[in-house]
Amino acid sequence: MSYRMPAPDRERVAGFDPQVQPILPCTPLPPLPAASLRLDAIREAFQHPVEWRVEPLFAQAFVPGGDSYARARQAAVLMPLVQRKAGLHVLFTRRAAHLHHHAGQISFPGGRIESTDSGPIAAAIRETREEIGVDQRFVQVIGTQPTLLTTTQFLMTPVIGELLPGFHIRPDASEVAEVFEVPLAILMDPGRHVLHRMESALGHGRCYFAIRWQSHFIWGATAILIRNFYHFLAASQGIVAPGVAPQGVVPESAVPQDAVPQEETPQEEAPHGADPQGGNDLK
Repeated sequence: MSYRMPAPDRERVAGFDPQVQPILPCTPLPPLPAASLRLDAIREAFQHPVEWRVEPLFAQAFVPGGDSYARARQAAVLMPLVQRKAGLHVLFTRRAAHLHHHAGQISFPGGRIESTDSGPIAAAIRETREEIGVDQRFVQVIGTQPTLLTTTQFLMTPVIGELLPGFHIRPDASEVAEVFEVPLAILMDPGRHVLHRMESALGHGRCYFAIRWQSHFIWGATAILIRNFYHFLAASQGIVAPGVAPQGVVPESAVPQDAVPQEETPQEEAPHGADPQGGNDLK
């Protein structure tokens, strides 16, 4: 389901096109049982959490502490779950094409945590209302996921929530070109998580996950959060899903931004309204 006419995502930054970068082999991960993708199972996973690991390839981006964390700005995004007859869907936005930064990129609603927000949950709900017009009474929070330090120095907290029946989408046309949904079963299929590699001018091997859905290319921090949600649900089902970084590759989020020339740095890693995921300029 889409609330705007779809258009191919054109995410080119200073000559960098994430869609055409080389693909790396990735350790196959087991599929999730269909029952784990139901709302009741997801709620149960948050109410009775088990020990689990974030995506191993980007584990360094989730380790608290250090100078990077001290300097980073706080942000939050909402991963909105929508119950449809065919199953759960996840709602995304496509950034407006006229914007100067990250035009056309895919992200979750979200942005900077303001001083008036009580915390990440309040910020994610507020930003969702501002960006796509969903009132807070239609957002039922289920839980939160580990905070990600992006390469643009935002500490981004993902909030998982259900959009209750009766919600309406009213996108802010100055920021959002399209609001669309992807079946959760598609996103949680690890066979669709493609690992890409880019080479910087200094020879760093940098990599990122991407997921294709119809005309959309979901990558960067947004894809990391999706990958993390897979690991979380897998652990809740007792599934062990190891991950190994390819030889010679440095994870995108683990590379200091000043270690790579600016034109070589795909700027997809800051939150909405400044860009936590691949197309958001924090206001």
